[in-house]
Amino acid sequence: MKPLARLGGGLLALLLPALAAGAEGGEEAVTPARRVAEATQGLAQSLGGQIGEIGEAFSALEAEALGPQLLELALQLTDLALVILTAVGLLLLLRPAVRPLFGRIERWARGGDERLRAVRRTAGVLGAALADAAVVLVAWVGGYAVALFALGDFGAIELRQSMFLNAFLLIEALKALLRVFFAAKHEHLRLIPLGDALAAYWNTRLARMAGLIGYGLLFLVPLARRTVSTGLGELATLLVMALAFLYALYLALRNRRDVRERLHAQAAASELLFTRTVLALLAHLWHWAVIAYFGALAVVTVTRPESALPFMAQGTIQSVGAIAVGALLLLTLEQATARRIRLSEAKRRRFPMLEQRLNGYVPIVLKGVRAVILVSAVALVLDAWGLLDFTGWLGSPAGLGLISTALSVALILAAATAAWLIAATWIEYRLNPDGGRRSRPTAREQTLLTLFRNALAVTLVTVTVMIVLAEIGINIGPLIAGAGVLGLAIGFGAQKLVQDIITGVFIQLENAIDVGDVITAAGITGTVEKLTIRSVNIRDLAGTYHFVPFSSVDSVSNFTRHFAYHVGQYGVAYHEDIDRVIPELQAAYEDLKQDPEVAPALRDDFAIDGVTTLGESSVDFRVRIKTEAGMQWAVGRAYNRLVKKRLDAAGIEIPYPHRTIYFGHEGQEAQQALEQRFGGAPGVRATPDTPGPDSQQGEEDA
Repeated sequence: MKPLARLGGGLLALLLPALAAGAEGGEEAVTPARRVAEATQGLAQSLGGQIGEIGEAFSALEAEALGPQLLELALQLTDLALVILTAVGLLLLLRPAVRPLFGRIERWARGGDERLRAVRRTAGVLGAALADAAVVLVAWVGGYAVALFALGDFGAIELRQSMFLNAFLLIEALKALLRVFFAAKHEHLRLIPLGDALAAYWNTRLARMAGLIGYGLLFLVPLARRTVSTGLGELATLLVMALAFLYALYLALRNRRDVRERLHAQAAASELLFTRTVLALLAHLWHWAVIAYFGALAVVTVTRPESALPFMAQGTIQSVGAIAVGALLLLTLEQATARRIRLSEAKRRRFPMLEQRLNGYVPIVLKGVRAVILVSAVALVLDAWGLLDFTGWLGSPAGLGLISTALSVALILAAATAAWLIAATWIEYRLNPDGGRRSRPTAREQTLLTLFRNALAVTLVTVTVMIVLAEIGINIGPLIAGAGVLGLAIGFGAQKLVQDIITGVFIQLENAIDVGDVITAAGITGTVEKLTIRSVNIRDLAGTYHFVPFSSVDSVSNFTRHFAYHVGQYGVAYHEDIDRVIPELQAAYEDLKQDPEVAPALRDDFAIDGVTTLGESSVDFRVRIKTEAGMQWAVGRAYNRLVKKRLDAAGIEIPYPHRTIYFGHEGQEAQQALEQRFGGAPGVRATPDTPGPDSQQGEEDA
């Protein structure tokens, strides 16, 4: 018995953590180490006691007349052998008879239209499974008929015969289910994509395992207990589970590398991240899971035989159900995450950023849901094996409170996200010039909506964080008070920042600057590209980008507000008739009104202020043209071009800068000598006797 005791101790050590949670604790709080010790002590004592009972039972058998008992047992088992031969014989005879039916079902399943092939294959698998189950059912009914009407009393059946037939129905039905996944000779009736040889290998091994455990625990062990002794039944249980564990250990260790390579290949071929991750993890852990499962089955069956099968069945069904449902939900979410949201062309044109936002937010939500599903599935699996009382925790006040808080936080976050999505989309629609609106957004609208979007984002984040903190039980009153004091301290310490913000608020309230305006602020002239509550960003004519805080802005000169003027200074030579100049300037303006590029920017008639200055080398006229805001420079360039053309056509000289030197009446000889030397040279001209406006200056220079 010592080798059996060592084997039982090894099985116990394999799944000791899985059974530690089943140990009953006292009312007082105990540590996890103590629970493990108590569970170890209880299981070891139970296993040792059962081994002792087995030894006592065999000692009692040796002291009695074993021969007569065995003879009586052989006579009793004769009828049972006939029932076994009938059921197994019918099964072996009927299965080859229906094999051609499987071939016809397979040919039907792989034929037909390509679009319906998946449906036909599913129907074929179900049909083959029903045919296989029907064979098992007929063999089971045949065995029951022989037991009821051919053996013993008519219409009566022995308990041992009933035990075998029930075990036969259950185990052979389980083997039929295995053939649905590992159909050895019918590829198109096989759910798992394996080759024929590999499918036959696993179908045979798993069928052996099912037969060993099923017939051993459901038939041989009860038969030994009933016909011989309880000790023999306990020994049979121990032997069956030891053989099952050793066989499972052999299969897992022998095939771990082959299965790992196949799982890695399937993971590499999968397009979904979740599937690749699960298959890669399963490739390295599958054999440990098999060893742990069969070890737990062996230990529980030996130590708690009266409740082993219900416990293992419940744990297996709950674990498989939780894993299957969780995998299905996770796979569905993975597929939903992999597909991008596509909006229609009209919606993309009206809301250019909506599709990008949805594709950014939805995967985050799906990842959160996926994490919840994964944690729930793991918790249900642990609950199935007694490692975690998940269902009990869900019904406890703590569990209900946590779930309620989690749902509240999720709803708050969802509401805040939806509010931001709606507001940002609406602002984007208002700012989009190609969104199908009748009027384009004004510069003022663009500026205010941009600032409103930034302020809304800060407000939503702040309010959402405060509400979430309050929902999870944190008192936000001291936090708000502390934030106020901290803000006051920051305000005193960062006066420039406060000045930036206050000045920026008043500038916006007074509508002094909009995005796109051409302004002069802090000595910098350029186009406003960005405007926040504390700064203005200006791009000057050279392309330099200036960041100007409002605290450094004393005044703002806006060149593009409401309307503007082109103010031009045009000089002509002193000897020209000024009465001829003004009509030419007016004619140039008439030409300007015919220019299709700048004519829409003109407002009202232009004004000639007359002669404004008598310069050193020219008589200057000033012209003012009222234009649309921001168009004064384009209008000025176009008008300058037309003025040059008009004055050239009229023969009116536009002088270049020069200085006139007057020598007076007594310096005429020097003047004539100078003219003779530089006669005809540009900029040298004889002056009349009457002094001009620069005569005095000329005399001083002389």
